[in-house]
Amino acid sequence: MEKRISGKTGLLGLIGSPVGHSGSPAMYNYSFEKLGLDYAYLAFDIKVDEVVKAVDAMKTFHMRGCNVTMPCKNEAAKYMDELSPAARIIGAVNTIVNEDGRLIGHITDGQGFVDNLRDHGVEIAGKKITVCGGGGAATAIQVQCALEGAKEVSIFNIKDAFFERTIQTAEKIRQEMPECVVNVFDIADMEKMREEIASSDIFANATIVGMKPMDDESVVKDVTMFHPGLVVVDAVYNPKETRMLKEAKGAGCTCIDGQGMLVWQGAAAFKLYTGREMPVEEVKELFFR
Repeated sequence: MEKRISGKTGLLGLIGSPVGHSGSPAMYNYSFEKLGLDYAYLAFDIKVDEVVKAVDAMKTFHMRGCNVTMPCKNEAAKYMDELSPAARIIGAVNTIVNEDGRLIGHITDGQGFVDNLRDHGVEIAGKKITVCGGGGAATAIQVQCALEGAKEVSIFNIKDAFFERTIQTAEKIRQEMPECVVNVFDIADMEKMREEIASSDIFANATIVGMKPMDDESVVKDVTMFHPGLVVVDAVYNPKETRMLKEAKGAGCTCIDGQGMLVWQGAAAFKLYTGREMPVEEVKELFFR
């Protein structure tokens, strides 16, 4: 890599904390080299109270852009000159593009989810999707699906202190996309979940349930909720095949794992930075299989 870095090499990076485990530097630097693009990508451990300084540094160093991970996504959104529609609704960014000193904030998590569906031949437009979760990834999925033309979004979340935030997200979606029907339910209401899944085209888990060390758990407690023809998607990518996906596959569902979402959200950011398509298949083969 050092052989291709010059005085003109553009800098991109990742901010958040912790970032030492991130696969983003390897994924982006491989893609830059593969396409012959003169960029280098580094990870920077940045705490929330350091975000404003990191954003200023982006401008000072004339960085082309930056990815943002937890816990900095909401804080970074405050310092953008412009927000994409999804980032504005959610109030968070995971991708910053520096356009000659003007910082534009995007959120590509939901785009990664939709593009991962598309990569498997599934379109969201005109479909009903049921989503479990009310955190960052879940919210991005809900918003992007509505922006992409979903006819209905049913959201199930834990009825805790943050449940009101999920209701607020649903209201924002209704205001922005009034043609999309959005409802919020208690995730503990299994009969309501059964009812919503029965009328859904797509079901997505966007909680941490199923991720190690909870890999023996599933948000769907009764496998009879699954039905042939249902597309079941998990945002969890470790393990690649979660318990939910195994059970859904056994019920005749089409199953899509979370690794593709991870790659495609990176690909969406890559295109925003470079205007080029990330070599997605090569990236999947090298880093996720």
